[in-house]
Amino acid sequence: MDPGSLEIQGNSTISHLALDIGGSLIKLVYFSRYEEFSVDDNEEKSSKESLLVSKRYPVLQGRLHFAKFETSKINDCLEFIRRNQLHLGGCQHGGAPGSENCCVKATGGGAYKYADLFKEELGIYLDKEDEMDCLVAGANFLLKAVHEEAFTYTDGRKDFVQIDHDDLYPYLLVNIGSGVSMIKVDGDGKFERVSGTNVGGGTFWGLGRLLTKCKSFDELLELSHQGNNRVIDMLVGDIYGGMEYSKIGLSSTAIASSFGKAISDNKELTDYSPEDISRSLLRMISNNIGQISYLNALRFGLKRIFFGGFFIRGHAYTMDTISVGVHFWSKGEAKALFLRHEGFLGALGAFASYEKHGLDDSIVRQLVQQSPISASHTGYKIHGPLNGEWNDNESIECSVYVS
Repeated sequence: MDPGSLEIQGNSTISHLALDIGGSLIKLVYFSRYEEFSVDDNEEKSSKESLLVSKRYPVLQGRLHFAKFETSKINDCLEFIRRNQLHLGGCQHGGAPGSENCCVKATGGGAYKYADLFKEELGIYLDKEDEMDCLVAGANFLLKAVHEEAFTYTDGRKDFVQIDHDDLYPYLLVNIGSGVSMIKVDGDGKFERVSGTNVGGGTFWGLGRLLTKCKSFDELLELSHQGNNRVIDMLVGDIYGGMEYSKIGLSSTAIASSFGKAISDNKELTDYSPEDISRSLLRMISNNIGQISYLNALRFGLKRIFFGGFFIRGHAYTMDTISVGVHFWSKGEAKALFLRHEGFLGALGAFASYEKHGLDDSIVRQLVQQSPISASHTGYKIHGPLNGEWNDNESIECSVYVS
């Protein structure tokens, strides 16, 4: 993301920036409110009144915005925050940048690794929240509050699932970031990390970069969309002369060995196309995650598995592969469910933790609609949306209740 092409429109009213700084990506969430609900600029007011609005306006109408950067380009993220003054929402009780009262909620390992950098560059302290706490809080928030958040994906078809809030728990949350965490969620604040794997998004990106020379994660995903994994993967049919192994339920097109054909082919790396390599790699990792996820769901008797994390990125082939894997290993008894705001669970959880600083615990109780931030909303002028390449997953129209 190029911060030079992204500008806040007008005299923005931004509050409560939250960060999830992972090994591969930095995720940002912040709230901007509509002009009608902002206080008079001519009034003398404290920083907290400016950011949270005086008690005359207990309900804030606005949007939650989402943005992401590669962690390796953290300076671009810092410049984006600085240029758009997003960090000023963390200066509470009259605190100025550089003071101990100027803090921003953050989670992920990078909240520790880059704490000094944020203080030096932006004058803010990163108020660190537990990563697992934030993941679960973010997932619970989305599943309870956002209409048409969860969906299944099979054979190119996306079907939204209506969640019964009284029957949400327990479920398995599979967060696929650089690595993978599998969390059994039993309620608000009640969870246990039951498993995980080091073969995740970082593996896909790392191996993909070495094998294809791709410059970005998205470029690697795009290559996979154009590739054919059967050129490299050894299928059951390759072993059985085009036949299936029906006795144990394996079709001729089932993968017997990822990258298996590279063993017998008298070829070098340059003889395989980057497209086919990336497709095979994506299939291998997605299948592995799908299988391990189902085995953990089986272990705890869970029928509902939600997949999140920026590895997925709404990528059709990734979701389809995970769905097929869960369906195959469960014999159709379990389904993989995905989230529209999959990559922002931790950042949303960190945002929700601002409750102790003046926002109601539920943060966003009423979601009016979801639409692209470029869309107009009758009766209000929006403060704070960004100009740039965005899609309809990048903002949520909402009401925030101030306690």
